[in-house]
Amino acid sequence: MSRAVDERRSAALLLGPGGEGRVAVPPAVRDAVRSRILPPAPVRVAQRLAMKRGRLGYLDHSLEPMARARRTALGEAGGGPPRILVRVDEFPRAGGFDHPGTADEMMRFHEIMAEAGVPYLLAVTPRVALDYLNLDERLARALRDDEAEALARLAADGVAFALHGLDHRTRRADPRRHSELSGLGAAALAGLLDEGLGILAGLGVWAPVFVPPFNRFDAGQYAALAARFDVVCGGPETVPLMGWHGTPLWRGDAVYLPAYPPLYDRSGPLLEAVRDVAGRRPGLWVPVALHLSWEADDGWDDLERLAPELARYAAPWDDFLTAVTASRGL
Repeated sequence: MSRAVDERRSAALLLGPGGEGRVAVPPAVRDAVRSRILPPAPVRVAQRLAMKRGRLGYLDHSLEPMARARRTALGEAGGGPPRILVRVDEFPRAGGFDHPGTADEMMRFHEIMAEAGVPYLLAVTPRVALDYLNLDERLARALRDDEAEALARLAADGVAFALHGLDHRTRRADPRRHSELSGLGAAALAGLLDEGLGILAGLGVWAPVFVPPFNRFDAGQYAALAARFDVVCGGPETVPLMGWHGTPLWRGDAVYLPAYPPLYDRSGPLLEAVRDVAGRRPGLWVPVALHLSWEADDGWDDLERLAPELARYAAPWDDFLTAVTASRGL
């Protein structure tokens, strides 16, 4: 796929609804949707360091340029409330092999979100490793009946789903390089993805989105992910592997949708970050990432405060996937 095609599709995603029919990228939008090559490794590492030091960040280097582009191209119609895409990582929780309450904590989380009216996407791991940080331990279990029943309840309530690897087991010992995917060859990667998708399909779960365990995959693996999923997610840890990119943007056969701080956090800090973004009225698709295990371990008070604020701006993932499909045709 050419970079020009990526940019046309990204412009349609940025400007829609109504922007999908454009066949050329408006000049005012070009920089905001530019399809950038994979930077060399030293640059990627420097970008991640710049993020940690506050010199490169989502608000100033992704949201604001895209919001300016929308306002320039569309005038007053370019502003508006954010269309927040809430992503929830890790069900069942990594390390939950013997955890008796994985389904209960999932349903408590869902109860809070559903009561507030927050649509969200849940990243599901089809198998649960006994010790996901131990390279020598290979044992993993299938989802228990109560976990499968929880998924069925969520599906009935309209929750969207993503594949979150196969069993969330790292192949790398270094905590800075934890990844279930990195280093896998093409055949092994295809087998892992297809097995995971097959298990979810057997449970009646459709997963058009991929959320990488540990937010890490090799850049050379992106094409295989994009061939199977409409949307490929990432996070801060993806930057040393893929480089810094605005979000969301088309890249090859899928939309690349990393979530970055301050919208990648626990519920407590996220509350002010969401209010900040809403006050900017960017009119954009805005990715927000929560972690089920973080919220369960913190107690639910912060999530109960965050959920009503999210509900004001959260968009159904079906709406985003519809926009992805519309822009794909360009």
